[in-house]
Amino acid sequence: MTKPCVFITRKLPEDVVAPLSAIAEVEMWPHEDVAVPSDVLVEKAKRAAALLPMVSDPIGEQVLSAGAELKVVANMGVGYDNIDVPAATRRGIVVCNTPNVLTDTTADLTFALLLATARRLVEAAEFLKEGKWKSWSPFLLAGADVHHKTIGIVGMGNIGQAVAKRAKGFDMNVLYYNRSRRPEAEVELGAIYRPFFDLLAESDFVVCLTPLTPETRRLFNREAFRRMKRSAVFINAARGAVVDEQALYEALVHGEIAAAGLDVFEKEPVDPAHPLVSLPNVVALPHIGSATYETRRAMMALARDNIIAVLEGRPPLTPVNRPSSLP
Repeated sequence: MTKPCVFITRKLPEDVVAPLSAIAEVEMWPHEDVAVPSDVLVEKAKRAAALLPMVSDPIGEQVLSAGAELKVVANMGVGYDNIDVPAATRRGIVVCNTPNVLTDTTADLTFALLLATARRLVEAAEFLKEGKWKSWSPFLLAGADVHHKTIGIVGMGNIGQAVAKRAKGFDMNVLYYNRSRRPEAEVELGAIYRPFFDLLAESDFVVCLTPLTPETRRLFNREAFRRMKRSAVFINAARGAVVDEQALYEALVHGEIAAAGLDVFEKEPVDPAHPLVSLPNVVALPHIGSATYETRRAMMALARDNIIAVLEGRPPLTPVNRPSSLP
């Protein structure tokens, strides 16, 4: 009996892939740090029963229509805005993601980004390395306190609630905005719901953790930044397209907000010449929210196990489109 074919869009460790190789013919793109070209991905999809893409790999109509044998697309990431889920669903293709295993790791990075931006850590480290530190002075690289301030979290899912827990450790007042109220966060974390613009006006730190949807695209626009305090720090660890980057740049340059910490950009990898990257009051990171060895291996394993489950005729572990929605 011929084994089903699986294509993985980056080179993963052999020990992670081994359980999949036992039931399928597995082919991996041979590079860890180079994206598979779109034409190659389409060609590989033609004979694949399963794809294991990264969140940066577009899995749209062209790829899905090529995959006549395709049964499952198991994204290595909690987000899946890179996949045309309705198109997959119409074709009876299961789409999976990797939630929960990266919640605490991403929350750690988000709060670290907040601290680094507020206390100007990257700027201070470069100041020292460049030999600019000549003497102590009262306001040398002075930043903003985090403790006892107000944090406004936009997107109160699992990661948002994990960030709120860390904020409580700093005695912060926690506000949140979400599509639906989160009673458990209000009871367990003392989080207070605010309408979006009210949250912006009241928060010292605005943290974006909302998924990218048609409703949230460019949610943080010129009007949003103008509603914030001039001393506010904006953090984005969600998706780049949730932000109007030109509006953010103008808000930072004109002093409408104080600083920004960004782990994501609308176009990735971001161009080093991007205007936001050049600003001293911006801490820019290369989308490393879940980047620890432990968490990335857990994400790989969950994506793998979703594929194994579907290929063996069992329900997937973490489906995005529920079996009842498939034709």
